[in-house]
Amino acid sequence: MRILVIGGGGREHALAWKIKQSPKCTELFLAPGNPGTATLGRNVPIKATDIEGLLAFALAEKIDLTVVGPELPLVAGIVDAFQAKGLRCFGPSKNASKLEGSKVEMKEFLRRHNIPTAQFKLFNKAEEAHAHIDEIDGPCVVKCDGLAAGKGVTVAKNAAEAHDAVVRMMEKFEFGREAGSHVVIEEVLKGEEISVFALCDGRNAVLLDYVQDHKQIRDGDEGPMTGGMGTFSPVPGLMKLRDEDELVRRIVYPTIAGLMKERRPYVGILFIGLMLTDTGPKVLEYNVRFGDPECQSLMLRLKTDLVTVIEACLNGTLDKTELEWLPDTAVCVTMASGGYPGEVVNGLPIAGLDRATHLGAVVFHAGTAEKDGKLVTAGGRVLSVCARAGNLDAARTVAYAACDAIHFDGKQYRSDIGKRREARKA
Repeated sequence: MRILVIGGGGREHALAWKIKQSPKCTELFLAPGNPGTATLGRNVPIKATDIEGLLAFALAEKIDLTVVGPELPLVAGIVDAFQAKGLRCFGPSKNASKLEGSKVEMKEFLRRHNIPTAQFKLFNKAEEAHAHIDEIDGPCVVKCDGLAAGKGVTVAKNAAEAHDAVVRMMEKFEFGREAGSHVVIEEVLKGEEISVFALCDGRNAVLLDYVQDHKQIRDGDEGPMTGGMGTFSPVPGLMKLRDEDELVRRIVYPTIAGLMKERRPYVGILFIGLMLTDTGPKVLEYNVRFGDPECQSLMLRLKTDLVTVIEACLNGTLDKTELEWLPDTAVCVTMASGGYPGEVVNGLPIAGLDRATHLGAVVFHAGTAEKDGKLVTAGGRVLSVCARAGNLDAARTVAYAACDAIHFDGKQYRSDIGKRREARKA
């Protein structure tokens, strides 16, 4: 099969790494890809948001299967465009992708189908949002409506922080006018957060192994939210049998059934961000693609051929599919530029990747570029440094030794990936 992977970050590098291992993959293309994916297939200089350009390329090259990594082309309707031309494209339709494209749409969907989530209110006027915050006069969560690369959520410890979030989202439009046209203000849920992924074929869903993300920039879950600073999988002992039963019965199946009822069946990977509360799991968010960096840890552990699984989703035969996982633990540590998640300086030389690989790590490129034949930084999250070993401590040891071996000016990374609970108590 001639396979096209759309995107150029760490998630897409990990997907390409796994797809390349499939006996079904004869040629691999990546658009736009990155210096890391160039070692696996042919990078194509077409942006992930250029749907017309991607479609023309897929038709000209007779691409058999397209796998979409990031959310922007999905929300823009790339799957609909490809299917209209008879091309197989893995991901949800434009209508189904509204679960991520609009937090207002997501919360209203949860309400319509009685799926557990935080209590919330929606606002399209800043003054009304500010008035509601004054009524709460305490902790709350403020979310802008549209896509914001994982940064459009503020967990406000007090009213002042909540007011500031509304100003940034709805008055200064830091995430864009469309994204800031509405905000969701909801209660703060307490518990452990976990990322749940389900492969879907429109009618059936198969859960992937559990993985936990670390969203804030500093150890102990301190500092501003980011796109993700690291993950580990599996997450033993976190999901109790009662919670797992409620997850499937009250969240996963009602989500798939609800979308089917609304005539927008979901085909692709569904990412459910959950908070495990004292009263059971509740939905924090839906995403319509693999998480980044959750995908990196999952791909290191997935034993089943990914291409076969994707075909089962597209063929509607997931009910006949079982996933196999390596028993090892995988850890992914995000190495970020200095200043992230704020402004960063790009073009800084990166060294030590060969040494990191020699230590046993798998390094996926996230924000890198080539300049004058040398590897340089080209984004906030630069590298996903991953390791797989027989237990969590062993995987952490390899991953962090590799992080120490890699150098670029201003590098930063959390030292508590997989040990967040211990770090919070320190």
